[in-house]
Amino acid sequence: MVKQTIQIFARLKPTKKQTAEYFVDCEEQSGSLEFVVPRDLADGVINNKRENYKFRFQKVFDQTASQEEIFEAIAKPVADNVLAGYNGTIFAYGQTGSGKTFTITGGAENYNDRGIIPRTLSYLYQHFSKDSSMIYTTHISYLEIYNETGYDLLNPQHEASRLEDLPKVTIMEDPDQNIHLKNLSLQQSTNEEEALDLLFLGDTNRMIAETPMNQASTRSHCIFTIHLCSKELGSAMVRCSKLHLVDLAGSERVGKTGVGGQILTEAKYINLSLHYLEQVIIALSEKNRSHIPYRNSMMTSVLRDSLGGNCMTTMIAAVSVEKRNTGESISTCRFAQRVALIKNDALLNEELDPALLIVRLKKEIQSLKEELALVTGEQRSDKLTQEEIQQLEEQIDVYLEDPDSEVTLNLGPDMRKIHFCFSLLKVRVREGSCAQNGMSKDSTPLMSVSDEEQRKSYAEVQKLRDMLTHRDNEISVLVNLLKKEKKKFQDVTSQLPLLYPSTNQSSMSATTKQMEESAKYNPSNIYTHAEQLMTRKRVLELSVSQQEAFEVFLRDHEDRLSIENNRAVLQQRFVEAKTLGDQVNQIRIRVNELKTNLKIRRKQMAAQGLAGHLTASESDSVEERILNQIEDEKKNYKIKSGCLKGLKTEIEHLQLLHEKLKVKLQMDFENWWTQEGARLKCHSAENTGSSQSHVSPLSCILTRALPPAECSFSSIPLTGDKQTDDDIEAFIRDRHNLLNGTASCGGIP
Repeated sequence: MVKQTIQIFARLKPTKKQTAEYFVDCEEQSGSLEFVVPRDLADGVINNKRENYKFRFQKVFDQTASQEEIFEAIAKPVADNVLAGYNGTIFAYGQTGSGKTFTITGGAENYNDRGIIPRTLSYLYQHFSKDSSMIYTTHISYLEIYNETGYDLLNPQHEASRLEDLPKVTIMEDPDQNIHLKNLSLQQSTNEEEALDLLFLGDTNRMIAETPMNQASTRSHCIFTIHLCSKELGSAMVRCSKLHLVDLAGSERVGKTGVGGQILTEAKYINLSLHYLEQVIIALSEKNRSHIPYRNSMMTSVLRDSLGGNCMTTMIAAVSVEKRNTGESISTCRFAQRVALIKNDALLNEELDPALLIVRLKKEIQSLKEELALVTGEQRSDKLTQEEIQQLEEQIDVYLEDPDSEVTLNLGPDMRKIHFCFSLLKVRVREGSCAQNGMSKDSTPLMSVSDEEQRKSYAEVQKLRDMLTHRDNEISVLVNLLKKEKKKFQDVTSQLPLLYPSTNQSSMSATTKQMEESAKYNPSNIYTHAEQLMTRKRVLELSVSQQEAFEVFLRDHEDRLSIENNRAVLQQRFVEAKTLGDQVNQIRIRVNELKTNLKIRRKQMAAQGLAGHLTASESDSVEERILNQIEDEKKNYKIKSGCLKGLKTEIEHLQLLHEKLKVKLQMDFENWWTQEGARLKCHSAENTGSSQSHVSPLSCILTRALPPAECSFSSIPLTGDKQTDDDIEAFIRDRHNLLNGTASCGGIP
């Protein structure tokens, strides 16, 4: 990165008329220009007007300076930076008739009067011919901004069409705030002659008018841009730079020139654009300014990089030293002083050439393949053989059929096999999803859906998958808890003969058998399954006395009515879901029958039409009736499916509420059981031997239920045998199928 301020130079226009009093001081590193404006004696004795105006520049060129000197001092260093890969800009500023166009473009009468643009082109192409180690590519564009509208001066339709009919050049901006010009052509030039032809073509199409200040005044801003790309032979690094050579239209005072009509309109636009340019210059010169008004005009937008951006910029202040133009000359010098305060950050524009980089990477890949073949002793091809493909398919089948979740698929360090297995797994997953949706490879869907409906269905499926994943995680946690409780139950069971040696083993086995008989359920009804499991868990948890106490506790509990209501509503919703599922299946069957009838009808129509026994009106009416019936069935199908989805959501919510109430009820009973047991033990200890103490039936129940030793209710497991665990897993699997839309209750889709 190169940080430097904008370089400013001053050039005085040669004139034979009366000049103002000025002094030029040329030093080695800089120069100065001073104007002396004597006080007007008519203003009186007391007159504090300023007499001396002194301005500093990098260099000041007097009236005798030639075009060659201007190029060597100003344009040549900028051209060298462009060849090195930096962006460059040279623009001329000044009033009308001060010599801006002559400095930038040059005169047509003498060869030595060539300006900066033709001399820069000649210098660049001479450098290209001398430097054989680099490959250069040059493109040229020529933009004209007339009345704040952009036009392409190199457009071949420019001479044959009116200005209003030409395509307008518009500004487009990318996310990185880089400017792109639409409808601006980029012409390639292979030599100096082609580049000069493009320059002369653009100059011919420029807007020129005669004004009181200049006989051939340019009425537009013109930007001649040279796009240069260079790269070394055999290198993948490319340098792309650009050089803007800008000829601004001259500012002029309308009251002084007295113009009117179209020239007055042009002067308004010129002065307005130069005013916006000055605003940008002032904003850039202020340190704490956050907003720079580049977008106020097209010219400032195009020159965004040249003013405070990635560019090395140079300004030429064209000054007229005629006495009548002293005020405008001082204003031009003041503008140049403000421009000199702006700093640009020029970056080296280097990037990798994609084509050369691809070639280099291919060579590197080939060399790596050869080295790998030398190390392994095998010559690998880009494609797998039929034997390898068959072996991989067998490995995938074994991997998918293995129920062990920790099994791995060993493919070795071969990316070809890995990519093939991933693609094969993707195909298997798609086939599985098609099979779940009731489709096969040779079948077609029942209803044609649009892309929007497919996206919605995919989003809904993804949401359900995330929900199932969350539920699977919860289920895994519950299964682990069940295993721990089962282990605790086994430990307690093994200690029962030691704690209760007088217990009859036959009565225990009978009780166990009775519990097993009461734990049977109907797998066709999910709600009955869940209720039986809850009952079985209660039987396994509580003894006979504890069951009596639980019935007394449940009769007075505040949540008893809520549990019964939820249970009734849940059972009703399951019945409604089954009914809706049956209705949806019936609709599918009717749609298939109607489609079959439609196909048969069309075949009959074709046969009878060939025989001449059927008119077109009769065939159309029958087919239209069948199509209307199909559409009605489709609408009914969508309504029923929507209702079924709503019922699924409601059932899931009710199940969650039911589970929460059961957990709360269990915790409340546990706390109540512990408190009542402790209270009765204390009461019995205080009233030992007293035959007159009154004992309630509930106290008798609790006294019988309490074991001789302390027993925590939380240590009682939820399950105690393998059959119960299998039933719980079956219930969980039924709930999973219901959420996934594959439950067996009435064919819910």
